[in-house]
Amino acid sequence: MTGSCGRRSLLGWTALAATAPSLVARAASGGDALMLRGIIASPSRPAADRARDRWRHPYASLRFWGLRPGMTIIDLQPGAGYWTRILAPYAARTGGTYIAGLGDMGAGRTRFDGQFGDVARYGHIRDVAFGPDSGALAAPASVDLILTAREIHNWIGGGYLDHAMGGVAMALKPGGILAVEEHRADPVPQEAGAASGYVAMATVVQAAAHAGLRLEASSEINANPRDDKKHPFGVWTLPPTRASSAGGQPDPAFDHAKYDAIGESDRMTLRFRKPA
Repeated sequence: MTGSCGRRSLLGWTALAATAPSLVARAASGGDALMLRGIIASPSRPAADRARDRWRHPYASLRFWGLRPGMTIIDLQPGAGYWTRILAPYAARTGGTYIAGLGDMGAGRTRFDGQFGDVARYGHIRDVAFGPDSGALAAPASVDLILTAREIHNWIGGGYLDHAMGGVAMALKPGGILAVEEHRADPVPQEAGAASGYVAMATVVQAAAHAGLRLEASSEINANPRDDKKHPFGVWTLPPTRASSAGGQPDPAFDHAKYDAIGESDRMTLRFRKPA
């Protein structure tokens, strides 16, 4: 079940809440776009995150997915927190809720809580267990938007793609959105287990449809035509991981130049809707 992240003081939340009415009013009057752009441009985001914006197009992607003020958002397997640093402040400032779907509710949760425990910046982040054996993500039909960014290949490899999609569909409100950013295999066929990290769009669409979610739109926001999907260590050969060996240990003799020139992967950007 969901809970509050650790070390979040009531005083810090009160200070944030004091500014919320004016921020919500700005959002309602058209200031929402300015607010979101400001969060994305904030120097409080790590320089490495901001450097990746040229590949991940956070503003355009979030607008495509339908982000709005006041939403309850679940970010599945947020990893290092690229989207957390944008979505959590946005939700806090617009009267919404950000929930992290964490695969590790032990040490992983402690690390995440410690990293994002600044209530004045991130609001009261909540968390929920998410993985092959996890239960409900939230109360049925209670979530506006669920984001999965570069994680579906792990669901396939872990054998829980259908379980994950079913949990998403159950948690979303009627009319709710599943937002997908994923390394795109096409036109290369889907490989068993998605071992390369690439996933065919048809695989995602079929799994979502099986759970009762309808593909509403796709976008080329995050397309990269230079990515031929033929790399010695899968998608992880490319930035930002820049793998140089199968075992994970850096190989100083490996020439990264060709793969650095490609940039980050070619990705599908999809918006699914739960029927009203």
